[in-house]
Amino acid sequence: MEISNINLVYFSATNTTKKITKLIAGQVSGNITTFNITQKAPDSDVISGSRDLFIVGVPVYAGRIPAKALEGLNKFKGNDTPAIIVCVYGNRDYDDALLELRDVVETNGYKVISAGAFIAQHAIFPQVGAGRPDEQDIILIKKFADESLDIIRSTNDVTSLPDVTPKGNKPYEVPGELPIHPKGDKKCNECGTCVVQCPVHAIPENNPRKTDKKECIVCARCIIVCPQCSRHFGGILYKLAGKKFIKAYSARKEPETIFG
Repeated sequence: MEISNINLVYFSATNTTKKITKLIAGQVSGNITTFNITQKAPDSDVISGSRDLFIVGVPVYAGRIPAKALEGLNKFKGNDTPAIIVCVYGNRDYDDALLELRDVVETNGYKVISAGAFIAQHAIFPQVGAGRPDEQDIILIKKFADESLDIIRSTNDVTSLPDVTPKGNKPYEVPGELPIHPKGDKKCNECGTCVVQCPVHAIPENNPRKTDKKECIVCARCIIVCPQCSRHFGGILYKLAGKKFIKAYSARKEPETIFG
């Protein structure tokens, strides 16, 4: 079957998942409609047909899909629509995230035909996975896209294709609380950029140097978008955790791709 319309959906606090999913979509010929669900889900359901293509990417937070991303994902409904699913993680592990993403997407009416787990620079400890995705990763991402399209083109009925089964466990891993949160320093000029762009509204408008620790999902978006480079992680706990994390997870991991 040939694809004419593509719905591209991503949750991307630090813009890396956005980059990877756009690389995949760039290999496809067709009309692409992009949905950035990082801050806001669509107001109404977005319906895809059986001859459309659904490409979706999410980051991995503590081995799971961000809860905020799930709000947006559940607005997309398929009708035996072929789907390419992607998770992006910071060189530690993707645990149950890709399995969870497959389950969510298929529950919403899509047929997953391929799944990929790709590596990015870690959002909290950027020394881990620094520079990823690199040129080698990009080659593999494009190859994954091409192989996925070959599968779709090889059939007129994607429901007849074998199931895609990522690694993972059920029940999914329960994420623990991370006692590390970004904050602003004296360079903050209270421009409000971080306040507006925080996906979970964890930064108070009247004091943007602070962070509501109960609401913060530690996505690092405020760090990426701050024009003054004011917001950052820091403190003794961060330094100690970083030293341990960097030692444990600096060895290069490679992308994994799964087909039916």
